[in-house]
Amino acid sequence: MPERLGVVFVGLGPIGQEAAALALKKSYLEVRGGVDIDPQKAGQDLGDLLGLGRRLGLNVTADLRRALDEASPDVVVLCTGSYFPQVFGQLMTIIEAGASVVSTCEELVYPWAGYPDQARQLDMLAQKHGVTVLGTGVNPGFVMDTMALFFSGICQQVRRVSAWRVVDAATRRRPLQEKVGAGLTPERFQAAVEAGRVRHVGLRESAYLVAAGLGWRLTDYRETIEPVIASEPVATEYVSVEPGQVAGLRQVGRGFRDGEPVVELTLEMYVGAKNPRDVLTIDGVPPVEVEVPGGIHGDRATAAIVVNAIPRVAEAPPGLLTMKDLPLVHLRA
Repeated sequence: MPERLGVVFVGLGPIGQEAAALALKKSYLEVRGGVDIDPQKAGQDLGDLLGLGRRLGLNVTADLRRALDEASPDVVVLCTGSYFPQVFGQLMTIIEAGASVVSTCEELVYPWAGYPDQARQLDMLAQKHGVTVLGTGVNPGFVMDTMALFFSGICQQVRRVSAWRVVDAATRRRPLQEKVGAGLTPERFQAAVEAGRVRHVGLRESAYLVAAGLGWRLTDYRETIEPVIASEPVATEYVSVEPGQVAGLRQVGRGFRDGEPVVELTLEMYVGAKNPRDVLTIDGVPPVEVEVPGGIHGDRATAAIVVNAIPRVAEAPPGLLTMKDLPLVHLRA
């Protein structure tokens, strides 16, 4: 691994911007460029876009291939989409340019769950070009999967893994409040769920990642989405919710082995949640229960784990990998 890794950031929304700003503070990283198709961002100096109060001499471009040609990055941080088909073409372009990838794409955390053929294709291409591809984040990527695998290391036996995440969506960005259905009527919420507009992406990927790490083969996976109905008025910067309206969602993913649920992941994300927290329970020998009061901040921690994973990806063997395949990802000063 070179003394300083050259990095290009593709997708400069809130997460991409925070990750880029964090990377600039790392002595082992050299930020070489930024890419975004938003015409209000393309052409700006990256330092101006990040609000640094200084220019970096790096103009944001909308042309991914041009950025790769000019910057020759070791690693690309890709923050452009939640769904694997959305980022597949971008991944192919980056791999063929000879760069490794760390991405916040939720379905890339374990793409074999939904897209086994494309995942194999991507793995083969990455190996051919000698680069590594990783999907990571907080949920999925850490709190409901990698953290469970980490704590399973002190178990002689594991029978069942459960994770419960409660998030107060009132403290989060507008897009998240919209994707949990805050402010909708129950009828409109149900219609939005059926249309795929209201849901969290990644529970399936977390369930399959846990199973793969533990050496289990899931024979079935099921998911449910229900509304959390407000019992009192809640107002955020973006939406007002009255009693009887939807405050958010309760989404549960269950992975089965031979008819028995062995992985259960529960996400409650709604405005006005009274006791945000992350709880991990392992039914094993010995049993394990871990609680993070207040919960892990999704946006801030996602930017952190993406940046902290960069050197691990640069050191890793080529191919399409998951968090279970890497050594422990941790902060480096």
